[in-house]
Amino acid sequence: MSGTLTLYERFTRYPLGNILFSRALSIHVPYFSSIHPQVTDLRSGYCQVKIKDRRSIRNHLGSVNAGALCTLSELTGGLAVDASLPSNLRCITKEMTVRFIKKAKGKLVGKCSVDPSVLVPGDVQVPLEIKDGTGDTVLNAVIVFYISERKSAN
Repeated sequence: MSGTLTLYERFTRYPLGNILFSRALSIHVPYFSSIHPQVTDLRSGYCQVKIKDRRSIRNHLGSVNAGALCTLSELTGGLAVDASLPSNLRCITKEMTVRFIKKAKGKLVGKCSVDPSVLVPGDVQVPLEIKDGTGDTVLNAVIVFYISERKSAN
């Protein structure tokens, strides 16, 4: 089992565990704190992350900025993949293709589902989507993760 998934399961045994895990994640990877994510579900092959519409992530049109949506995409997809990898593998984002469907406003939910059996060394394409509070899709993305063996600690 992935170290990230083990940590998530430990945190979520307690009240407010999702919030505490999300804060710890933002400390570990500071850039993600810019969107104030809340990981609401994480298991092997699946991740769901919510963000709120805040002034700090809006663009000049009053909707959530494309960069914030891409950050949510990378976090959601990355956690779904990382939670599924055995301890001898690691991943890094290599490429992302996004399609903006409509203006993103209000509460947003990123969801990613991936079959763990496809996560083998090399390039792996992982689809995900972001929906708004009404359930409408605001973004579809495909992230290419490069999966490789972890270097041994000699």
